[in-house]
Amino acid sequence: MRHLLVFHERDSAEESAETVAELFPALGVPTVVRELLAGEDDAEDAQWVVVVDDPDGALGPADLARLDSLAEEGEGWREPG
Repeated sequence: MRHLLVFHERDSAEESAETVAELFPALGVPTVVRELLAGEDDAEDAQWVVVVDDPDGALGPADLARLDSLAEEGEGWREPG
């Protein structure tokens, strides 16, 4: 399973990636990428995305709720990838 934490600001994405790595060390360090999301036409509208790979589905409902909270703290959101 892959989860995407989407942010408007690079700093928020990088801080969230560090926090995810601390909270869930078994998943490794998430990747931070800049990406145009569907429907975006302008490169200035590109979002910063933290890619959280969970290949074994180890994250349970409480963990996903923590990812949601983490994204919201950085004024972002979580999407399944």
